[in-house]
Amino acid sequence: MAAFWLKVIASDHVFYNGNCESLVVPAHDGEVGILPHREAMILAIQEGELRFRVPGENQYREAVVGIGIVQVANNRVTVVVDTAERPEDIDEVRARQALERAQEQLRQKQSIREYYMSKASMARALSRLKASQHKGSEYHGL
Repeated sequence: MAAFWLKVIASDHVFYNGNCESLVVPAHDGEVGILPHREAMILAIQEGELRFRVPGENQYREAVVGIGIVQVANNRVTVVVDTAERPEDIDEVRARQALERAQEQLRQKQSIREYYMSKASMARALSRLKASQHKGSEYHGL
């Protein structure tokens, strides 16, 4: 199968840099799949699970990502996100505590900006919890 070059960059590290056969990113209106030789585009992504398949592997690799953008050009895909982590690296207890803090903040009176920050924190915590609960399955190949 044909491949393209994928680079996933988080705010503090390069999560992946290498060949890729397919990529699925969490867009605002659902998941978007990217295959080799896709037309050029820029896409905003939200918190969720990013999946990609490396040539020669049977399973998808997975990452829990925060908000960011995807750029596709010349058979190269660059994903820039605020956070990216493997599901098996997520501390479920910390993620659950973060969710509880975000839910408590949403219950309190706050400015519009603080409200959206709390909603983003809650979405990130939910994504992390969902991924951490699946980390034992064969689907995760990182």
